[in-house]
Amino acid sequence: MFEQAAIAVQDQKGFSQMHSLLDAAFAPSDVEVLLNRVVKAKLPVRDFETVIQRGYLGKGALGVYQSLPVSDQGLIRERYLTLVEQVPAEVRQRFFKAYAYY
Repeated sequence: MFEQAAIAVQDQKGFSQMHSLLDAAFAPSDVEVLLNRVVKAKLPVRDFETVIQRGYLGKGALGVYQSLPVSDQGLIRERYLTLVEQVPAEVRQRFFKAYAYY
């Protein structure tokens, strides 16, 4: 069975801040706002780099993300993709265009 290697966080403060921004964006009350923005921009929701560059994860998210070391950025991208996949199925169905591969 696959076991993910543990990677230590180097910038704990920035990582925690980014983690909080992701949790806020994917909160049950706000996830539809995020997905609505992604659909209107005709982006795939899994395109983390474009989503963060457009400011959909919060105003200061891009600056915080860019200040992190590369290994922490990778952990943040992984966390984002995990949260994208944990969106409830009924919400994912309503925002099918954001999740579709085409």
